[in-house]
Amino acid sequence: MNTSTFFAAATPLTRMHVVWDWNGTVKDDLDDHVSALNATLPALGGEAVDRETYRAKHTVPIPNFYARLLGRTITEQEWLSSDNAFLDHLRAQPVRVRDGAIELMAALREAGHTQSLLSLCPHDTLVREVEEAGIGHFFTRIEGRTGPSGGTKAAPLTAHLEALGLTEQAHRVLLVGDAVDDADAAHANGAHAVLHTGGLHHPAKLAAAGHPLTDTLTDAVALGLRLVQNHGAQLACA
Repeated sequence: MNTSTFFAAATPLTRMHVVWDWNGTVKDDLDDHVSALNATLPALGGEAVDRETYRAKHTVPIPNFYARLLGRTITEQEWLSSDNAFLDHLRAQPVRVRDGAIELMAALREAGHTQSLLSLCPHDTLVREVEEAGIGHFFTRIEGRTGPSGGTKAAPLTAHLEALGLTEQAHRVLLVGDAVDDADAAHANGAHAVLHTGGLHHPAKLAAAGHPLTDTLTDAVALGLRLVQNHGAQLACA
Protein backbone atom coordinates (compact mmCIF):
# COMPACT_ATOMS: atom_id res chain seq x y z
CA MET A 1 0.00 0.00 0.00
CA ASN A 2 1.39 3.40 -0.99
CA THR A 3 0.39 5.68 1.85
CA SER A 4 1.16 8.78 -0.17
CA THR A 5 -1.91 7.89 -2.22
CA PHE A 6 -3.96 8.74 0.86
CA PHE A 7 -2.07 11.12 3.12
CA ALA A 8 0.92 13.39 2.86
CA ALA A 9 3.35 13.28 5.76
CA ALA A 10 1.98 15.22 8.71
CA THR A 11 3.70 18.30 10.06
CA PRO A 12 3.16 19.87 13.50
CA LEU A 13 0.55 22.13 11.88
CA THR A 14 -1.26 19.39 9.93
CA ARG A 15 -1.05 16.49 12.38
CA MET A 16 -4.45 14.99 13.22
CA HIS A 17 -5.66 12.69 15.96
CA VAL A 18 -8.36 10.22 14.95
CA VAL A 19 -10.73 8.85 17.58
CA TRP A 20 -12.27 5.68 16.18
CA ASP A 21 -15.66 4.35 17.16
CA TRP A 22 -15.73 0.56 17.54
CA ASN A 23 -19.12 -1.12 17.01
CA GLY A 24 -20.42 -0.47 13.53
CA THR A 25 -17.28 1.41 12.50
CA VAL A 26 -13.98 -0.42 12.97
CA LYS A 27 -15.82 -3.59 13.97
CA ASP A 28 -18.10 -4.81 11.18
CA ASP A 29 -20.89 -6.19 13.35
CA LEU A 30 -24.28 -5.03 12.11
CA ASP A 31 -25.52 -8.58 11.60
CA ASP A 32 -24.24 -9.57 15.04
CA HIS A 33 -26.19 -6.70 16.62
CA VAL A 34 -29.38 -7.62 14.79
CA SER A 35 -29.02 -11.23 15.91
CA ALA A 36 -28.29 -10.21 19.52
CA LEU A 37 -31.26 -7.88 19.60
CA ASN A 38 -33.57 -10.55 18.23
CA ALA A 39 -32.38 -12.88 20.98
CA THR A 40 -33.62 -10.40 23.61
CA LEU A 41 -36.89 -9.12 22.14
CA PRO A 42 -39.14 -12.18 22.74
CA ALA A 43 -38.71 -11.89 26.53
CA LEU A 44 -40.03 -8.32 26.24
CA GLY A 45 -42.98 -9.28 24.08
CA GLY A 46 -41.37 -7.94 20.92
CA GLU A 47 -40.97 -9.41 17.45
CA ALA A 48 -37.76 -10.00 15.53
CA VAL A 49 -36.51 -7.17 13.32
CA ASP A 50 -34.55 -7.13 10.08
CA ARG A 51 -31.43 -5.11 9.30
CA GLU A 52 -33.32 -2.18 7.79
CA THR A 53 -35.62 -1.85 10.79
CA TYR A 54 -32.67 -2.08 13.16
CA ARG A 55 -30.77 0.67 11.34
CA ALA A 56 -33.79 2.93 10.92
CA LYS A 57 -34.84 2.81 14.58
CA HIS A 58 -31.47 2.48 16.33
CA THR A 59 -30.73 5.36 18.69
CA VAL A 60 -28.97 6.16 21.93
CA PRO A 61 -29.51 5.99 24.81
CA ILE A 62 -30.29 2.34 23.99
CA PRO A 63 -33.36 2.08 26.26
CA ASN A 64 -34.95 4.57 23.87
CA PHE A 65 -34.21 2.13 21.05
CA TYR A 66 -36.14 -0.60 22.85
CA ALA A 67 -39.00 1.85 23.42
CA ARG A 68 -39.16 2.57 19.69
CA LEU A 69 -39.28 -1.13 18.86
CA LEU A 70 -41.78 -2.12 21.55
CA GLY A 71 -43.99 0.94 21.59
CA ARG A 72 -43.52 1.30 25.33
CA THR A 73 -40.90 2.26 27.89
CA ILE A 74 -39.11 -0.71 29.38
CA THR A 75 -38.54 -1.01 33.12
CA GLU A 76 -35.13 -0.75 34.75
CA GLN A 77 -35.14 -4.49 35.42
CA GLU A 78 -36.13 -5.27 31.83
CA TRP A 79 -33.32 -3.04 30.60
CA LEU A 80 -30.71 -4.70 32.79
CA SER A 81 -31.82 -8.22 31.82
CA SER A 82 -32.03 -7.37 28.12
CA ASP A 83 -28.69 -5.58 28.05
CA ASN A 84 -26.93 -8.49 29.74
CA ALA A 85 -28.49 -10.99 27.33
CA PHE A 86 -27.61 -8.78 24.37
CA LEU A 87 -23.97 -8.43 25.43
CA ASP A 88 -23.63 -12.16 26.16
CA HIS A 89 -24.87 -12.95 22.66
CA LEU A 90 -22.59 -10.35 21.10
CA ARG A 91 -19.50 -11.58 22.95
CA ALA A 92 -19.97 -15.06 21.52
CA GLN A 93 -19.50 -13.82 17.94
CA PRO A 94 -16.10 -13.67 16.20
CA VAL A 95 -14.54 -10.24 15.75
CA ARG A 96 -14.59 -8.97 12.17
CA VAL A 97 -12.73 -5.76 11.36
CA ARG A 98 -14.21 -3.73 8.51
CA ASP A 99 -12.53 -4.24 5.14
CA GLY A 100 -9.73 -1.75 4.60
CA ALA A 101 -9.65 -0.51 8.19
CA ILE A 102 -6.28 -2.01 9.08
CA GLU A 103 -4.63 -0.63 5.94
CA LEU A 104 -6.15 2.76 6.64
CA MET A 105 -4.85 2.80 10.21
CA ALA A 106 -1.41 1.82 9.00
CA ALA A 107 -1.47 4.65 6.44
CA LEU A 108 -2.44 7.16 9.11
CA ARG A 109 0.34 5.99 11.39
CA GLU A 110 2.92 6.11 8.58
CA ALA A 111 1.86 9.66 7.74
CA GLY A 112 2.46 10.72 11.36
CA HIS A 113 -1.11 11.01 12.63
CA THR A 114 -2.16 9.50 15.96
CA GLN A 115 -5.17 7.35 16.75
CA SER A 116 -7.22 6.10 19.68
CA LEU A 117 -10.34 4.02 20.22
CA LEU A 118 -13.40 5.07 22.22
CA SER A 119 -16.48 2.90 22.61
CA LEU A 120 -19.59 2.62 24.74
CA CYS A 121 -19.23 -1.16 24.88
CA PRO A 122 -17.81 -2.59 28.14
CA HIS A 123 -14.12 -1.85 28.54
CA ASP A 124 -13.05 -5.44 29.19
CA THR A 125 -14.96 -6.60 26.12
CA LEU A 126 -13.40 -3.87 23.99
CA VAL A 127 -9.86 -4.72 25.10
CA ARG A 128 -10.41 -8.43 24.46
CA GLU A 129 -11.87 -7.83 21.01
CA VAL A 130 -9.12 -5.42 19.99
CA GLU A 131 -6.55 -7.98 21.11
CA GLU A 132 -8.36 -10.67 19.12
CA ALA A 133 -8.32 -8.42 16.06
CA GLY A 134 -4.60 -7.72 16.53
CA ILE A 135 -4.87 -3.95 16.03
CA GLY A 136 -4.11 -2.56 19.48
CA HIS A 137 -0.69 -1.28 18.40
CA PHE A 138 -2.32 1.45 16.32
CA PHE A 139 -3.88 3.21 19.30
CA THR A 140 -2.42 5.53 21.92
CA ARG A 141 -5.47 4.87 24.11
CA ILE A 142 -8.23 2.23 24.11
CA GLU A 143 -11.23 3.12 26.20
CA GLY A 144 -14.57 1.41 26.67
CA ARG A 145 -17.42 1.95 29.08
CA THR A 146 -16.72 1.34 32.76
CA GLY A 147 -19.98 2.66 34.24
CA PRO A 148 -23.65 1.91 33.64
CA SER A 149 -24.76 1.25 30.08
CA GLY A 150 -27.31 3.23 28.13
CA GLY A 151 -25.58 6.61 27.97
CA THR A 152 -24.21 8.87 25.25
CA LYS A 153 -20.62 9.48 24.14
CA ALA A 154 -20.19 13.18 24.94
CA ALA A 155 -18.92 12.82 28.52
CA PRO A 156 -16.70 9.79 27.78
CA LEU A 157 -15.14 11.73 24.89
CA THR A 158 -14.44 14.66 27.22
CA ALA A 159 -12.57 12.33 29.59
CA HIS A 160 -10.84 10.59 26.67
CA LEU A 161 -9.46 13.82 25.24
CA GLU A 162 -8.40 14.98 28.68
CA ALA A 163 -6.47 11.74 29.25
CA LEU A 164 -4.77 12.19 25.87
CA GLY A 165 -3.87 15.79 26.63
CA LEU A 166 -5.94 17.00 23.70
CA THR A 167 -8.60 19.06 25.45
CA GLU A 168 -7.02 22.33 24.32
CA GLN A 169 -6.31 20.93 20.85
CA ALA A 170 -9.71 19.42 20.11
CA HIS A 171 -9.79 21.34 16.81
CA ARG A 172 -7.30 18.83 15.41
CA VAL A 173 -9.28 15.80 16.58
CA LEU A 174 -11.46 13.81 14.18
CA LEU A 175 -14.03 11.31 15.46
CA VAL A 176 -15.02 8.68 12.88
CA GLY A 177 -18.26 6.89 13.74
CA ASP A 178 -21.57 5.60 12.48
CA ALA A 179 -24.08 7.38 14.73
CA VAL A 180 -25.44 10.88 15.15
CA ASP A 181 -24.40 10.58 18.80
CA ASP A 182 -20.77 10.27 17.67
CA ALA A 183 -21.00 13.58 15.81
CA ASP A 184 -22.90 15.27 18.62
CA ALA A 185 -20.23 14.15 21.10
CA ALA A 186 -17.43 15.47 18.90
CA HIS A 187 -19.06 18.84 18.42
CA ALA A 188 -19.81 19.15 22.14
CA ASN A 189 -16.08 18.81 22.72
CA GLY A 190 -14.90 21.13 19.95
CA ALA A 191 -13.74 18.28 17.71
CA HIS A 192 -14.63 17.33 14.14
CA ALA A 193 -16.67 14.31 13.13
CA VAL A 194 -17.36 12.43 9.92
CA LEU A 195 -19.87 9.59 9.87
CA HIS A 196 -19.97 6.63 7.50
CA THR A 197 -23.00 4.87 6.06
CA GLY A 198 -21.96 1.25 6.59
CA GLY A 199 -22.67 0.92 10.30
CA LEU A 200 -25.56 0.45 12.71
CA HIS A 201 -27.55 3.52 11.67
CA HIS A 202 -29.57 3.97 8.50
CA PRO A 203 -27.89 6.27 5.94
CA ALA A 204 -31.11 8.29 5.47
CA LYS A 205 -31.20 9.07 9.19
CA LEU A 206 -27.56 10.13 9.18
CA ALA A 207 -28.06 12.31 6.10
CA ALA A 208 -31.07 13.99 7.67
CA ALA A 209 -28.94 15.02 10.67
CA GLY A 210 -26.75 17.11 8.38
CA HIS A 211 -23.34 15.95 9.62
CA PRO A 212 -20.49 15.21 7.17
CA LEU A 213 -21.20 11.75 5.77
CA THR A 214 -19.30 9.32 3.52
CA ASP A 215 -19.76 5.76 2.33
CA THR A 216 -16.35 4.42 3.36
CA LEU A 217 -13.90 4.84 6.23
CA THR A 218 -11.17 5.97 3.84
CA ASP A 219 -13.39 8.74 2.51
CA ALA A 220 -14.38 9.66 6.07
CA VAL A 221 -10.76 10.09 7.13
CA ALA A 222 -9.84 11.99 3.96
CA LEU A 223 -12.74 14.40 4.45
CA GLY A 224 -11.97 14.72 8.16
CA LEU A 225 -8.35 15.53 7.43
CA ARG A 226 -9.45 18.38 5.15
CA LEU A 227 -11.79 19.70 7.84
CA VAL A 228 -9.07 19.60 10.48
CA GLN A 229 -6.46 21.20 8.26
CA ASN A 230 -8.82 23.93 7.02
CA HIS A 231 -9.68 24.74 10.62
CA GLY A 232 -6.01 24.84 11.49
CA ALA A 233 -5.32 27.22 8.60
CA GLN A 234 -8.11 29.51 9.77
CA LEU A 235 -6.68 29.58 13.30
CA ALA A 236 -3.22 30.37 11.93
CA CYS A 237 -4.62 33.34 10.02
CA ALA A 238 -6.71 34.66 12.90
